[in-house]
Amino acid sequence: MQETPAILVLENGSVYRGTAFGHTSEAAGEVVFNTSLTGYQEILTDPSYTGQMVVMTYPLIGNYGITPNDDESKKIWASALIVREASNVYSNYESTRSLDETLKEAGVMGLAGIDTRKLVREIRQKGAMRGMISTMTDDIEALKEKALAIPEMTGLDLVSTVTTGESYTVDNPDAKYHVVAFDYGIKTNILRQLRAEGCKVTVVTAKTTAEEIIAMNPDGVFLSNGPGDPFAVTYAIDTIRELADYSRTNRQIPIFGICLGHQLLSLAFGAKTYKLKFGHHGANHPVKNLLDSRIEITSQNHGFAVEMDSLPGELELTHKNLYDLTVEGVRHRDLPCFSVQYHPEAAPGPHDSHYLFGEFTKLMDAAKN
Repeated sequence: MQETPAILVLENGSVYRGTAFGHTSEAAGEVVFNTSLTGYQEILTDPSYTGQMVVMTYPLIGNYGITPNDDESKKIWASALIVREASNVYSNYESTRSLDETLKEAGVMGLAGIDTRKLVREIRQKGAMRGMISTMTDDIEALKEKALAIPEMTGLDLVSTVTTGESYTVDNPDAKYHVVAFDYGIKTNILRQLRAEGCKVTVVTAKTTAEEIIAMNPDGVFLSNGPGDPFAVTYAIDTIRELADYSRTNRQIPIFGICLGHQLLSLAFGAKTYKLKFGHHGANHPVKNLLDSRIEITSQNHGFAVEMDSLPGELELTHKNLYDLTVEGVRHRDLPCFSVQYHPEAAPGPHDSHYLFGEFTKLMDAAKN
């Protein structure tokens, strides 16, 4: 099969030449790397990667194909996939098609054959950068200019582009709890985990108001993961603040946040957030639980973090990243609200942190009594 030459140009002018797979044309986005050994399908379909081109550090990608039940949403959100080698052969008893076929059908570009180690080192040293992939032109300066024209992630509200168009329910005939989940870019495995803990889940749009949530009389509220700058999602911050105020003066409603949801919860109580140099993306990040001193190996995917020194007195630090000592979890000292920066539902990743869903149900039990 004839290979199609492709070129990646970063905003600083760095050039990486390889070959295209999947869709052939042009792709734009912020270039980030993910250190997971597996899980490329879940990564591609995670709405948190909206506006980003993902570099996989593991050298061989695509060898187990694509499995329909492993999608984290209804489409691919990453703007491109960059790998050292894309496997043309796949083997998995559940797989139904190849990675190449899936990217083609979705109109998403893949770039293979580049030195991904060099690219990852550059991102680590210089920070995440915007980039362009093209099979249409070899004009480096023109592609650099296009890269520089891509909106920067800081200040960008991408939640409004990924949230559900209308509310829907994940039913559970054995439900003990009714949870309302804000869809800021929610992953399917989060819904599976909530259901496994005995929850019926009503998934609502990101702009659903506190008044509408309270009218649903939920046992708990869940704040999902999602893409972009949390500080730009002002409507969500305001709603979370209003829900917290309601809990102070009326019936307490437990709140659990993951990833972007963690950042939004922290902002609602007065903390600040900032953009990380190259983000945390992978399934191997060690986190210390400060409440019991256990170390959890976690799955992570975020480009922003909560500023440690900005945590207000009413928020207690509960988890800390052992790579760079950034904030990984908080809980409110009086209200039944807590959140973590990492992904306890994994997908892909380890299962060390599944207990957090049980902590959520304990809070809902306590609020009922």
